[in-house]
Amino acid sequence: MRSKRSFILAALIVVLIASSFGMASAQGDLGSEDNPIQVFFVPSVEASVITTGGEVMAQALQEATGLHFQVFVPTSYAATIEAMCAAPDSSIGFIPAAGYVIANERCGVQVAAAAVRNGWNVYWAEYIVRRDAPIYTFGDLDGKTWAVPDSGSTSGYIVPAVELEAAGITPGEIVEAGGHNQVIQAVYSGEVDFGTTFFSPALVPGAPWSIGDLSEPYDLTVDESRIGENGGLFVGDVQVMDARANIRETAPDVVDQVRILRLSAPIPNDTMSFGPDFPAELQAQIMDAVFAFAETEAWGESIGNSDFYSWSGIAPIDDATYDSVRLRLEILGLTETDIFGG
Repeated sequence: MRSKRSFILAALIVVLIASSFGMASAQGDLGSEDNPIQVFFVPSVEASVITTGGEVMAQALQEATGLHFQVFVPTSYAATIEAMCAAPDSSIGFIPAAGYVIANERCGVQVAAAAVRNGWNVYWAEYIVRRDAPIYTFGDLDGKTWAVPDSGSTSGYIVPAVELEAAGITPGEIVEAGGHNQVIQAVYSGEVDFGTTFFSPALVPGAPWSIGDLSEPYDLTVDESRIGENGGLFVGDVQVMDARANIRETAPDVVDQVRILRLSAPIPNDTMSFGPDFPAELQAQIMDAVFAFAETEAWGESIGNSDFYSWSGIAPIDDATYDSVRLRLEILGLTETDIFGG
């Protein structure tokens, strides 16, 4: 009897060891060609631009780490978070502040780093209207039709919604345009009264922008907007860096036609976040490679491209930085269901 029990116990130990080995092997396969790391980008600009630039990043990281990556651009902010939570041990996401807060609350997604744009670790929402619109004050937006990129967009919806609510302003119809570019286009074409999208400060030669400076530091009575030699959008020698520049190829006169009514309070920059169970050693290896990649020219062909996310750099950041975004959601009383539906 004792011998039989010993045999059974030994067999169980072998099974447990084999199972553990199999689990370890499966985890060790993460980053292999058959089990690539999944990299998700929110669809805030043209999906084709994101896919192309994302592949540049994936290739650079593969060369630096030997790991394999697969790029995805889900159809919405909500779908991006859903995808990350469904792959807790194998996903990386480039998600904005509100999306990160929701993903962190839902399944424990963890931020590792955030965007730097021309020296700023924050950005702003801009409220835009046509230049010929009789809208001059914040209160004039009451009852007006409002274009937003997506209900999960931090600068495009969450922050403006809090500010409008706090000011007692109730917009009319809210139109989900499908992206920041589409918001600009909707305002440009007169399909809506106003829109909200992201703002990054213009580049003024010899005079770096500071908080409190004009959101449009140029004189359109002297110069019209134009596409410069570097492909950017300019008024005189000032390069426009906010979302309007994204439609310059189809609407080079966008700044002549669309103005900034006001800016929001500062918002923590977009994140590079990892699934809650992503292996720590691989995360450290990948982040080292990303920081190195940010110092190369290829960065400008990827996430640093002005038509992609315009990240001029990337820096470590911690979860507590996003408490201000959590507070905004609490002020509005918004839940994930309110933002994304369901």
